[in-house]
Amino acid sequence: MSTASNRPPATERAKYMTLLAALLGWMFDGFEMGLFPLIGQPALVDLLGAAGAKDAGMWFGAIIAVFLVGAASGGVLFGWLGDKIGRVRAMSLSIFTYAIFTGLCGFATEAWHIAALRFIASLGMGGEWSLGVALVNEIWPGKSRAFIAGLIGAAANVGFLMVALLSIGLTGFIGGVEGLLKAIGLSDATTAKLLANSAWRFLMISGAFPALLIFFIRLFVPESEKWEEEKAKGATSHWSNADLIGVLIGCAAALGIIYVWSPAAANISGAVVTLVTIIGLAVALVGYLYPVRQYLARAVAAGSLKPESQRAVVKSMLLGAGLAGVALLGTWGSIQWAPRWAGQLQPDTKEVKYFAKEKTQIATAVGAIMGTIVAAVAAGKFGRRITYTVMCVGSIASALYFYQGNSTFGTGFLVAAFLAGGVTASFYGFFPLYFPELFPTAVRATGQGFSFNFGRIVAAIGGLQTATLMKAFEGSFPKAGSVMAAIYLIGVFVIWLGPETKNEELPE
Repeated sequence: MSTASNRPPATERAKYMTLLAALLGWMFDGFEMGLFPLIGQPALVDLLGAAGAKDAGMWFGAIIAVFLVGAASGGVLFGWLGDKIGRVRAMSLSIFTYAIFTGLCGFATEAWHIAALRFIASLGMGGEWSLGVALVNEIWPGKSRAFIAGLIGAAANVGFLMVALLSIGLTGFIGGVEGLLKAIGLSDATTAKLLANSAWRFLMISGAFPALLIFFIRLFVPESEKWEEEKAKGATSHWSNADLIGVLIGCAAALGIIYVWSPAAANISGAVVTLVTIIGLAVALVGYLYPVRQYLARAVAAGSLKPESQRAVVKSMLLGAGLAGVALLGTWGSIQWAPRWAGQLQPDTKEVKYFAKEKTQIATAVGAIMGTIVAAVAAGKFGRRITYTVMCVGSIASALYFYQGNSTFGTGFLVAAFLAGGVTASFYGFFPLYFPELFPTAVRATGQGFSFNFGRIVAAIGGLQTATLMKAFEGSFPKAGSVMAAIYLIGVFVIWLGPETKNEELPE
């Protein structure tokens, strides 16, 4: 009889409840990340009024950049919390954070309210990824982890797909909601306010819905036994609240970089911008690493960790940040521009001219759902390093085919978008498999949280460079996107600095 059949039913049920909770968390995470690009512009025009509407674009870019920095900080902050108090409790707090503060955006009365609330919400979004990945990998057995990692990557893209489908059906959706709100007793004035300007207030308030997941998690999702063992050994006692000052300083440095690249600092010289960027990245790197380095130092002093293990963890964090930085910069600096480019192209037939942006996002999201699963399974079968290398080469080829092989919007364009979206998003199925294998249980959530999310800072800076490239190429999306795709060449070399972990269990 198989081992699985000898397990108590409750254990099997707990595994599937854990997976379900994590997948729903990532799906809503993806939905809420994709929601702001859909309703951000009408929200900002509404809040800024006619006089300030010209600044809506500047605010939109700034909010996106601040979101990325917040997610990077949240990955470290909630990862740290997950290693200290447990995966399940910390994941509940991260979901609460991103859900409630997204919902509060619906009550904003100034543009800066959206920026501040989105920043806090992004802390939870960044943390939910690292915590859910750690928990699922520690509960599911080794042979299942490759496919599970693919599902992790696919879940967030299902959320993006939902946003695109909502955008197409937004008019009908608003009409249906209007009748529902009036039926439950809301006044005509309140209903009109909630549904004005593409219903951005209602949709933001609806973003609080994932908070209900917390009840499900607390009732049905067990804590990681691996973490419980570390707690029993006293390993979790080496974390200190005072170490979070490093995350605060790192976050401030990252926000400083975003500021000098923003339109608000247009009068600052290029030399000063470059200097601030270099110093800011160094400070952010040291700051985000600080909590883990302090933990490791205490563990070494207590005799529970060897000095060489301390160096290995820091090396793995830097490796992971490099790998994620390549993928995230390629995504945010290149393929994320695809829907906007689609909106500018002439259709090849009259039948396809409507909803070009939404159809493009659907194509890339469906490709991403498939690509993440295929990449994770391939990494499990062929090995981590060769799979990542192939993904990098494939990303360059698919991006060049997409941007250089299309001049009109139509079926061929959508096929190319599907391929580019699938290949460039495949990394997000690979990382949930590989990153947990780089870190021991005691620092797994923090280590992979740093690895994945520090790349968001690089992506935020790189995304601003895409705008600069657009100006240099006279507004050409194909030229700017093609140049940004060259970042994947770096990943071809970086991955071979890391270990091959195929057929190895998670480190204790």
